[in-house]
Amino acid sequence: MNKLVSLKEAVSKIQDGMTVGIGGNVLHRAPMAFLREVVRSGKKQLKAIKTAGAHDVDLLARAGALYSVDAGFISYETTYGLARYYRKGVESGLIKGNEHACYTVMCALRAAKSGVGFMPIKGLQISDLIDVNDYFKRVADPFTGEAVTVVKAIAPDVTIIHVQECDREGNCLIYGPKFDDVLMAKASKKIIVTAEKIVDEQKIRRDPSAVALPGFLVDCVVHIPKGAQPCSVFGLYDIDDAAIRGFLKDDSREAFDAYMKRYERQDQFQSWEVKQYGL
Repeated sequence: MNKLVSLKEAVSKIQDGMTVGIGGNVLHRAPMAFLREVVRSGKKQLKAIKTAGAHDVDLLARAGALYSVDAGFISYETTYGLARYYRKGVESGLIKGNEHACYTVMCALRAAKSGVGFMPIKGLQISDLIDVNDYFKRVADPFTGEAVTVVKAIAPDVTIIHVQECDREGNCLIYGPKFDDVLMAKASKKIIVTAEKIVDEQKIRRDPSAVALPGFLVDCVVHIPKGAQPCSVFGLYDIDDAAIRGFLKDDSREAFDAYMKRYERQDQFQSWEVKQYGL
């Protein structure tokens, strides 16, 4: 089944207030083209899920698209400093920051993937997070009676991941670190994939064990070369230093509009199949 769709059609599946899992890690393989289209579409009140985020969450925060963020870490890598727009949103009360450890986000996703309501987390026994984050509770171990911390399951309504290669049926190939993308995707109700390159199904059949995410789990595929810029994609391109610094330097609306316009034509790329068949 050919699951190729346009970027606009894929983004139309995101509704205001949805819980959205975002693939990638910090400044690497984030689905930036998709998120920019989310901003252009005016989506609001989104609940973002991320183990370690940076420019992706900061973009949504700057655009006023977020209601809350559940994450273990939101900050740029050392050379760029803090995620300033996310920080402003949390400090002003516009964004609810549900602080986790990266590990506890993963445990919450594992619970959802397993179809259970919570997951015990051995590594979080003494922490202020237990008291300030509603996702954590202390319960008695039914076997020993000892106190154990548990985290509530997180099941995103949809997760978006960006990959190097994918076939038309949604079978994904990820080169380099996979981060938590596969776990987050399998914990989600729907999965949207954006891909640098669409490959023939014969490449998938030659080595099925290389498939990071099987097509039968994927709802739709969008072909977007350079779809993670200004973040990096392993083996293809590095972080766009000037773009990241420019985004963080100037708070003006004019600067933000210029940033969005810079990628507008690139983000609207449509593969031959999408144009040919009007998908």
